[in-house]
Amino acid sequence: MTKVGLIKFIAILFAVSPAFGQKVKYKDLFELLVQKRYEESEPFLKRYLKDNQDNPNAFLYMGIIFQEKSMKDDVLKQTDRAIKNMDSAILFFDKAYKTIDEKEVRREKEYYQIYNRRDLRTGEFGVKLSDVQFDLEKKIEGLKERKDKVKIVRFYFDLAQDTYRRAHELYISMQDAYPGLNELMLRSDENTVQNLEQLSSQYDSSSKAFDNYKTSSQNLGRTGYNQNFTPQDIIDFKRDGRDMVDFFFQDDLIVWDYKKFADKTKETITKEVFPIRENLVTYDIEINKLRERLTKDSVSVRSDLTKLVDKILKEQLNKFDPSPMPMEVFELKITDLEYKSLLMENKSRRDSADVHFHASLISDEFKAISKLDSLSGKMVSEDMEKNLVNYNHFITNTYSNGIVLKSFIRTLKEYAERERAAKQMEYQQCMESLKWVVNGTDSIPLVNDVASKFKPLVVVPDKYTSGIMFSDSTSGEGYFFTITPSRRPDVKVKFPVDKTNFRETRLNGIKSLTTSDAGGQVFFVLIYSDRLARDKYPVTLSKIYRTDGLSWSNNFGFGFVPKEILFKPETGEITVKADDQVAVIDKNGKQVR
Repeated sequence: MTKVGLIKFIAILFAVSPAFGQKVKYKDLFELLVQKRYEESEPFLKRYLKDNQDNPNAFLYMGIIFQEKSMKDDVLKQTDRAIKNMDSAILFFDKAYKTIDEKEVRREKEYYQIYNRRDLRTGEFGVKLSDVQFDLEKKIEGLKERKDKVKIVRFYFDLAQDTYRRAHELYISMQDAYPGLNELMLRSDENTVQNLEQLSSQYDSSSKAFDNYKTSSQNLGRTGYNQNFTPQDIIDFKRDGRDMVDFFFQDDLIVWDYKKFADKTKETITKEVFPIRENLVTYDIEINKLRERLTKDSVSVRSDLTKLVDKILKEQLNKFDPSPMPMEVFELKITDLEYKSLLMENKSRRDSADVHFHASLISDEFKAISKLDSLSGKMVSEDMEKNLVNYNHFITNTYSNGIVLKSFIRTLKEYAERERAAKQMEYQQCMESLKWVVNGTDSIPLVNDVASKFKPLVVVPDKYTSGIMFSDSTSGEGYFFTITPSRRPDVKVKFPVDKTNFRETRLNGIKSLTTSDAGGQVFFVLIYSDRLARDKYPVTLSKIYRTDGLSWSNNFGFGFVPKEILFKPETGEITVKADDQVAVIDKNGKQVR
């Protein structure tokens, strides 16, 4: 049929369409079918078969039309339609198979030219019923096989998608349940492990189902799909893994590797987190044993505390929490034991008369209690609610509940505040006592900013002090006291001074120089005024022995203001200098030059 003729034919078919109530002639319709213009011929063939159920060739071509339609259907998006079309094709092929016989083939041989073959025996062309039947059998068998394959492809595709979706939903539920991965680890329990196992299993099922889908797709042949299952790691627990993959519209399926995440997280929980929890409880028990020993036996446990320090446990916890609350509790309890142990150790040491030593003891105790005060204060001010959830296992197995733990911390804080205030006052009192030398009922200051009748002119730390004691404003008396650890002088000497020139009203101009021998057995005290008196500068020089006390004390008048005093042990002479001016006093207190 020419192109023009075909157009005219189609026009005729439309003209005799059901809308006008006319019957479709199969002979005319066949011209379209043989040209494989199935879309155009389908509505007419359906109309024809509605009125004619005795045409095997029409059944054959109706089967071919449904077969062709099923081949064009999308096996994933139009699976049901594809199966329905294959079922329809099988139905019509089966009708054709059952109704085509020798008579039909001979009588309507022009309709079966698609089966025209050369007979290998006779060499003649013709149509055989066996060829028709064989083809129909193959078509039916092929369609049934393809239908099963399509079902299998869709089954594994749906299974891959559904199991991945379940894995995704499970992951999202875990993601929403915890502020972060560390919290998931710290708060984990057996239920968490089961969820992770399920997450891994669902993803694993999805991956295997997708492999089966790919294999079944290859067995089916051309499907129009060639997806790849490409896993990517979950790096950020709170950000990654949240978006769902569309299995239909992406060739490269970038899926989240929930299995790898789940397996790794489960391994960390079971092999690290759970053992750490048990170690925390054990560690707390060991600290409590030391507390009981200190309380019961009244002995220091500081050496045992040093052995108890577990840096490895802290390092393990730091992987999940930079400031783990249990370690803060341990540090708090250990610091409390260190302070109380220090008090035990210092109890016998307090018998020492050394004021400096006393101060150092109190200083150490003050530092220890200050540390306890700082640690407890930090924990009191912290938001404990998050920690109570993160470390529920530890709290439950050591303090029963969070209320008891909070009470314990507050109690230590109050104790530390009281002790710190007491130690601070004790330390201040001790430091104040270091400013004085006590001689009987007299307290001699070692500083100048206090009110006292003793006016220090020289203070050599921890050795001696010297100055003038004014009993009234008109006269004074020199003094020399050694400074001992107990602040009770072992050398205590008073000596006369130039009362005329060394008055309290002139104290601002009175200075002193001192020296001694290398062994600290002989001391020389020179008191002078930087104001002239009768063209001379008044000077009092005193010689003092550690064992015998005052040897002599003499007044002099120098023509210069003394700047340096030197002692020559080999001669016993004292040299007083000021630049190039010199005065020499012999061992008996006489000026010889």
